[in-house]
Amino acid sequence: MDQEKMRTRFIDIMAAFTAYTGIYLPDDVLAKLKELAAKEDAPMATTFYDAMFKDLEMAATLSRPCCQDTGVIQYFIQVGTSFPLINEIEDCLAAAVKQATAALPLRHNVVEVFDEKNTGNNVGTRIPWLDWEIVPRRDDVKIYVYMAGGGCSLPGAAKVLMPLEGYEGVVSFVFDQITSYGINACPPLLVGIGIAGSAEVASKLSKKALLRPIGSHNHNPRGAALETMIEEGLNEIGLGPGGVTGRQSVLGVHIEQAGRHPATIAVGLSTGCWAHRRGLIKIDADLRYEVLSHKGAVL
Repeated sequence: MDQEKMRTRFIDIMAAFTAYTGIYLPDDVLAKLKELAAKEDAPMATTFYDAMFKDLEMAATLSRPCCQDTGVIQYFIQVGTSFPLINEIEDCLAAAVKQATAALPLRHNVVEVFDEKNTGNNVGTRIPWLDWEIVPRRDDVKIYVYMAGGGCSLPGAAKVLMPLEGYEGVVSFVFDQITSYGINACPPLLVGIGIAGSAEVASKLSKKALLRPIGSHNHNPRGAALETMIEEGLNEIGLGPGGVTGRQSVLGVHIEQAGRHPATIAVGLSTGCWAHRRGLIKIDADLRYEVLSHKGAVL
């Protein structure tokens, strides 16, 4: 396959997968929603879950987005240094977003700063946002597609705490933020927390935490214990589905960390709504693909 045909094939795959991610929730999110729904018995909570599953059924039947806010498209890329299209990924993904926007369609969500003008195709200055990880001695690429909605992931927050605030300060920050906008973020929420030495690193890690499979744990036992403690505490708040109260508030709590300066401890927070539209695809050097987040998916 020559380079131009490879480029066209890659764009088509990523356009189809981006659109697919807007329609179908990943397997782990869908399984967790069913698990949480089975634990609710209050009439309003049950009604909300019934509406969620009906929405997903209609989205699949009609091939339409499961939420009207299809977000700002973000791609998290793990690319091998020998992947044949490594130099063209950025242009290809922009083309894929335009193609998916027209085909599904996706709502036009990119407004240029200062000009205050919607681009009309979900592509703009530094958007779709690309986060890169270069993997030596590999010739494939893994790409997470994430639709960052205006009510959930995009209103994130970060703060550098005073050293003496410690991990108690981290927990207080998370609870203050979740209780201030948790309902608007369409619970049950997936909570991503970054702990680092500066605000920008903590923010980035909090977003990456949302990419982890639900049910996974921080690799450090103390980090895993903190995840569990925060999850149990947030569930005690009783936000419930849609914020109408219920037994469960969150899909999960994921913490990612980086080494910090002795004088600073920073915390970042990102949330994913119940319609957590995150997908992972692996594409080989010959452009064969495997959808890892949605078992059996064919584009």
